[in-house]
Amino acid sequence: MRSFLGLGHLLRALPEKGRATLDGLVEQIKTVFAGDRATRRSVAFSVAMIALSAKMAKADGIVRPEEVAAFQQIFSVPEAEMANVFRLYNLAKQDTAGFEAYAARLAAFCRESEEDCTLLADVLDGLFHIAKADGWVHERELAFLADIAATFGFSEAEFERVKLRHVAGPAGAPYAVLGIDPQASLAEVRARYIELVRENHPDRLVARGVPDEFQAIATERMKAINTAYEAVTKARAA
Repeated sequence: MRSFLGLGHLLRALPEKGRATLDGLVEQIKTVFAGDRATRRSVAFSVAMIALSAKMAKADGIVRPEEVAAFQQIFSVPEAEMANVFRLYNLAKQDTAGFEAYAARLAAFCRESEEDCTLLADVLDGLFHIAKADGWVHERELAFLADIAATFGFSEAEFERVKLRHVAGPAGAPYAVLGIDPQASLAEVRARYIELVRENHPDRLVARGVPDEFQAIATERMKAINTAYEAVTKARAA
């Protein structure tokens, strides 16, 4: 709820026409919520998810009912704030600036604001969740997501790790999902698994400012991590 109340406050500070752009929104987040770090994080996540979802829909050319339902799994929008969400969504679709410019500004904002910037990975996971809602990630969606990841500063290996949590991969995928070398010892694999479980604990997500509804994605993320760990331990025991 806090993120949507903050979103409404943010959008009301922008004009209906003229200089209202995604680029301007990032600057407004820094200014309007300068003294409230928790709300700033939460609003930044919500703005990024709504805006980049709109950009992805525009790149793909189609907004499917399944994608709308997936978005609603992430965000339970209060009725009173629905108009603000639609305003931001439409602003993102109509903004002439490409998604790369907005993603780059978001990445810079995140790194300036947070010592350990995990917001970008959360956003990418959320976009994958929406993209795969109709059963698979289409080529144009995958290209869009790869470009977003690159603009965020992710390496190819880091992007592959996120992608394989959502898209079936080759035999070595479990190691990629865990982010560990296939030659690592079982003790090292277990230590990495425990680290990932700790990183993705619900309390850590709350501290990062993601909305409560993000638990739907967090659950999928943990399922993928658990499945990968089980696959590795099973293969080592064979």
